[in-house]
Amino acid sequence: MVTQFEEKGKIFTQRITKDQREVIIITGTHKITGIIHIQLDLRLIDELNESGHFMAITDAKIMDLNDNVLYKSNFLTINTDQIIWILPVEEIIQ
Repeated sequence: MVTQFEEKGKIFTQRITKDQREVIIITGTHKITGIIHIQLDLRLIDELNESGHFMAITDAKIMDLNDNVLYKSNFLTINTDQIIWILPVEEIIQ
């Protein structure tokens, strides 16, 4: 891994440290659960706004709206225009 130093001492590396968040995503036709990866200095909404048209999800499970599992995948990209709502699992109040 290559590390670069700026004059003011800031360190640059090729690897970006990200926080993992387990989420539930609802589209018009499917429910998706999995892990999204967010830069440490961003909120979930910031990551959605900055991700362009697609967002990566790992450990994805794609279900119909009745919770029947249709597919499982280690990696999935979703078009953010298709997201109706997204809920971080850690924010669920029971």
